[in-house]
Amino acid sequence: MARLAQRLPFATVVFRNPCRNGRLTISVRCNIAGCPNMAEMVAAEAGGSVLAARYVARMAAGDITPDAGQARVVGALASLEQRIASRRLARKSSALGWLFARREDSIPRVRGLYIHGAVGRGKTMLVDLFYESVAVRKRKRRAHFHEFMADVHARIFQVRKDMKEGRLKDGDPIAPVAAALYEEAWLLCFDEFHVTDIADAMILGRLFEKLFDLGVVIVATSNVAPDDLYKGGLNRALFLPFIAMIEQHMEVVRIESPTDYRMEKLGGARTWYVPAAHETMADIDREMDKVWHRIAGIDGGAPARVTSGARTIPVPRAGGGGARFTFADLCGVPLGATDYLRLARTYHTLVIDHIPQLDQDTRNEAKRFITLIDELYEKGVKVVASAPAEPEQLYLGTEGAEAFEWARTVSRLHEMRSDDYIARPHGRGDSHASGNTTGLVET
Repeated sequence: MARLAQRLPFATVVFRNPCRNGRLTISVRCNIAGCPNMAEMVAAEAGGSVLAARYVARMAAGDITPDAGQARVVGALASLEQRIASRRLARKSSALGWLFARREDSIPRVRGLYIHGAVGRGKTMLVDLFYESVAVRKRKRRAHFHEFMADVHARIFQVRKDMKEGRLKDGDPIAPVAAALYEEAWLLCFDEFHVTDIADAMILGRLFEKLFDLGVVIVATSNVAPDDLYKGGLNRALFLPFIAMIEQHMEVVRIESPTDYRMEKLGGARTWYVPAAHETMADIDREMDKVWHRIAGIDGGAPARVTSGARTIPVPRAGGGGARFTFADLCGVPLGATDYLRLARTYHTLVIDHIPQLDQDTRNEAKRFITLIDELYEKGVKVVASAPAEPEQLYLGTEGAEAFEWARTVSRLHEMRSDDYIARPHGRGDSHASGNTTGLVET
């Protein structure tokens, strides 16, 4: 039996790899004050869990703070990870049904997971870790719920058009959309599950009923419990069966953590880095690296791509719900308000390096930066940036709309550095439906 032990100030982490089945098991003895048996809760259901192994390894490296609330959610996700692994084995055996007389529809359905709790408690990080660890290689999808529903509406529109023009037989457009989604992914992981759009509310029940019938497994994070979804919304009584469906097909888990990690990472810290008299931009770059690693983790995240309509936006580094760009990445290329809104919905924090001083010759870049800050501000996105000067000294132009609009940008940048702004949830802070069709609240 292979065995690796690591002693930490707060715990002893032991990894075992039994030769008989090749599975990694974990045991942790935790002595952190106020958090007794935290590690045992992680490992309780985690025998053989890649997710739990990675979580404990990150905790051992100091990348994750021991947290009893997170540990309970890790146990639930690890249990789901193993149920999915069992389902995959069952599906493989069902492919030999001619030999074993076993039908695929006899395979037990896997119940998903609905994780809710206050902002900044690590929900997104845990689901990201689950998505990376679960033994599903191809047919899985990770998306913000708003973007998923935008995709669903676009598909429904196309199906209705095909029906009208005779390419498809008339019928309920939800069924072919659900079937297409299932063929692409039978594991769906949603972030920021929250409904305020009546158009979404009216189709969710039909859509999810089809997806669950097909065997789709759904994992979702939200700031609100299922009973509070679409609260105060128009015709909410018609939405209530969907809430019952969630509770039937998904285990509901609340993350009980006393710490807001977003505030812990940024609260009281510098978010606008300008070289002091004794500092160089190289010194500032090193400080920005430290901030980024607090957000993304010790590994510094990884490159990513964000789809905005027909455009794909490259993200140099993404991790921990944040993204890191240079000013040139964001404003030196022809991006617009829609693209910046897409980024604002995807990431709760943006780290922006090397914002330069701007003038009449760089009006286009200044205009894009003004638009970027407007979109980030409206969605409550946190910004950490480096520049050669304070915001009011960055734009040197005196003519055109940019000179006037820059004053608003300066005001917003200063507000975005305040503790009150940093404490704001990602997106609008309310948890109630408006009854209109303006879209989904980011949570």
